[in-house]
Amino acid sequence: MERIAVIDLGSNSARLVIANILPGGYFVVFDELKEQVRLAQDMERDGFLKPSRVSQAVKTFKMFKKLCDAHEVSKVYAFATNAVRRAKNQKSFLEEVNSVCGFKFKVLTEEEEATHIYHGVINSMDVPKAVIMDISGSSCQLVYYNRRNILNRENLPFGTITLSDIFYDPNMPGEEQAKMTETYVRDQFSHVAWLKELDPDTQFIGVGGSFRNLAKICRRSKRYSVNMTHNYIVPKTDFSNVYDMIKSMDMSQRAKIKGLSVARADIFVSALACVKGFLDYVGFEKIIISGSGIREGIMYNHAVPTTIEKPITEVLWHSVYTMMHYFDVNIPHAEHVCSLSLQLYKQLRVLHKLPRQYVKVLRVAALLHDAGMRIKYYDHPRHSFYFIMNSNLNGITHRELVLAAFVAAGHKQDEFNMAEWVKYKDVLREEDLVAVLKLGVILRIAESLDRTMSGNVKTLNCDVLGDSVIMKTEVEGDCSLEIKDALTAGAEFAKAYKKNLEIL
Repeated sequence: MERIAVIDLGSNSARLVIANILPGGYFVVFDELKEQVRLAQDMERDGFLKPSRVSQAVKTFKMFKKLCDAHEVSKVYAFATNAVRRAKNQKSFLEEVNSVCGFKFKVLTEEEEATHIYHGVINSMDVPKAVIMDISGSSCQLVYYNRRNILNRENLPFGTITLSDIFYDPNMPGEEQAKMTETYVRDQFSHVAWLKELDPDTQFIGVGGSFRNLAKICRRSKRYSVNMTHNYIVPKTDFSNVYDMIKSMDMSQRAKIKGLSVARADIFVSALACVKGFLDYVGFEKIIISGSGIREGIMYNHAVPTTIEKPITEVLWHSVYTMMHYFDVNIPHAEHVCSLSLQLYKQLRVLHKLPRQYVKVLRVAALLHDAGMRIKYYDHPRHSFYFIMNSNLNGITHRELVLAAFVAAGHKQDEFNMAEWVKYKDVLREEDLVAVLKLGVILRIAESLDRTMSGNVKTLNCDVLGDSVIMKTEVEGDCSLEIKDALTAGAEFAKAYKKNLEIL
């Protein structure tokens, strides 16, 4: 198995991410290391990277090198962004890093940086049209895309560190400093002509550490039930509550906030002030948080080279198949169970009357219903529930993820766990419970009809007659075991659909 590493040297921090590259165009991150380097600190004075910052960076890269060697990494993508791009002593810094650590850093152009950020987002999110914002220590990247193509981009010369350096005044209340920062960034945004011409249905996606910290704070304050940052939605009201709270705090108070990295506490107000200025200027009412950005963009380009020119078309299913390959799921069996499940969903539509949105839920549940067997066969539906809930699948809402986990958990005869269901009431809807019970029965029958994993039950046709559903199977060979196993779901079927089940 090939292993690659991506080193991201930003203005604020340096991060190493190591991933396994799987056959077929998939990758899975299995280790990472992050260190605060503050490379851009005090650069505004003369444009030089300071010796203390350089020393900290080199020390960090030595640790990165040690970890790469330990994991036998075959290829390292090392890149630097705005701070090194602007540094007058760029050449001497990169030469020192190469001679001491052996890393050959590429300094990305503004366009390359924007493109990698875009690749990280577009290959991991199902958002048709959006403006992406990535706030680093010394720059603010904006990327506007529609129909999976970049329309415009802008790199603005301010970030969390530079804004903090400009507006920090120990003798001025935090609220006033934040207000000055907001005014400054709004003025900067006003010079970006294309921001005035955004389509009405354009959404706002936040990328990077500041946005991830914002999401963590919001999730913890609301006791949010899903442990997932990617695709988390922060309404403007929630953002304002966090911002109003934090801008009035001193450093010691901020450092105690649950969800906020201590290393980011001194620059977090500047980050939020920048976001506030943007929200006010453009008029967005929510922020969609992306857990994927520039590093993931590079990993996608390596694992799936076609993404350099054309993004992944089916984001969710690429993510699902990544998990299936990585956890050695029996893919032919999973695909056949999925096919039978979708046939049943269509055949029983007159009874279940569920909207089309649940098809995605059923398909995810069917493909991953056996994933829990990698932990243990016994109680594997429960393990599959846990697996799906913690899979961080791309291209799916948190609600859909929870529903898929419950449907997968219901593919055996165990009683529905109502106590577990209640834990997720903040993301679920009232009608979801009935839907999950109906979908769980469909998946259970479909799984039984491929009990020997032979694919011998080819197609299904259901006749709804009076108080019964007669399920006719088209088979190859002897399928008596499959049919007998499927009939054990008769009681659950009658409970969910108010009909008796017959299988021929």
